[in-house]
Amino acid sequence: MGSVKVTACCRQLFLPHARALALTTKMASSGNIICSLRRNLSSSSRLRSSMPAWVIDEYGNNGVLRFTEDATAPSVNSASEVLIQVHAASLNPLDISMRRGYGSNLLKLRRDPVSLGQNGGEFPIILGRDVSGMVLDCGSGVTHFKPGDEVWAAIPPWKQGSLAEMVNLTEYEVSHKPRSLSHREAASIPYVAATALSALVNAGGLCRNNCTNKRVLITGGSGGVGTFSIQLLKAWGAHVTVTCSHNAEGLVRGLGADEVVDYTAGDVATELGLLEKFDVILDNVGGDSEQWALGLLKSWSGAKYVTLVTPFLLNIDSMGLLEGAVHSGLNLHQKAITNMCNGVFYRWGFYAPDGPALDEVSQLVDAGKILPVVEDTFLFSQVPLAFQKVERGHARGKTVVTVAQEEEGTGVTEEEGVTNNKI
Repeated sequence: MGSVKVTACCRQLFLPHARALALTTKMASSGNIICSLRRNLSSSSRLRSSMPAWVIDEYGNNGVLRFTEDATAPSVNSASEVLIQVHAASLNPLDISMRRGYGSNLLKLRRDPVSLGQNGGEFPIILGRDVSGMVLDCGSGVTHFKPGDEVWAAIPPWKQGSLAEMVNLTEYEVSHKPRSLSHREAASIPYVAATALSALVNAGGLCRNNCTNKRVLITGGSGGVGTFSIQLLKAWGAHVTVTCSHNAEGLVRGLGADEVVDYTAGDVATELGLLEKFDVILDNVGGDSEQWALGLLKSWSGAKYVTLVTPFLLNIDSMGLLEGAVHSGLNLHQKAITNMCNGVFYRWGFYAPDGPALDEVSQLVDAGKILPVVEDTFLFSQVPLAFQKVERGHARGKTVVTVAQEEEGTGVTEEEGVTNNKI
């Protein structure tokens, strides 16, 4: 995605001038006051050894969630790190899966390479992959952010998550929050944005410069990734077809979907087969959809099928690291070759946190081209209820948890969002 590369380059070009800019700012009296306040705030955060958080000490159902006031507080330990006070977080199906142990073998190894073969060393784990909040402290090499900045980020799955007072990330995983959004709204976007961009751009080969009039099919379009993808693709000029249930049709059409097929009304494969074939299919559903969806692509024209439902981590969980990785690689290779012989490309998409990519998303949000889709909001004290909501499935957007600033009430529906011009 060309514009993302430009943004990343701008960050690098900014670095040599940042210290000079900071020195100039400190010379102003008002700047001295601000810097003094920020130093006090940063010093306070460094002294903290514990913090409130929701943790798990074992894998399992919702009963393993535990609130504690004594979770280990993160601190800045390297030049590139950014310490963030969490104002809001949100939950994704990945959090439900990780609570059950999904990906634990590979993620444990990524957290601690010397833990291979050991059991239980990864606990306690803090879940939550979305964060919107304020910078508390920065490493000596951080020049793109400063204490007091409002930021958002998608958190890598091997790092401690956002269902806590603070979270520690690298500068390259963080982005400035859109000015037009509250923290509650902003927290609904980073994970789905990172996942959609990885799938559509890295695997699907789409970008704003080549998307005009491309036909894209999104299966399972009413969830977080689907609702974000609809808006992104429409901002880039694509023609978007979505599958969802009847009661989500108003939502996805309101986000810009050109055609909507109700998968509960009959044979969805037959109905989609009556339409013009597609350039890209983004599959959020998995299961048997792969069997009929591949036939909906344009043959011998570079069309791509990208699925976000892959067996990679499941294979590693059940077979072990080496055997699971080899089995997954062979599976992907076989499917890719088979479908290439039929004139289409078969690819897997993965969640890939990326701060510079969120910079571009922030611009689209502030331009009004992407809206937050918040289905429900829960207080920090209600995290188990938020997990139950996500676990029931059939999402119509995102489930958000307010952390630093608890808001009254729960349940901001997409209908209410449309009324307020914020979905």
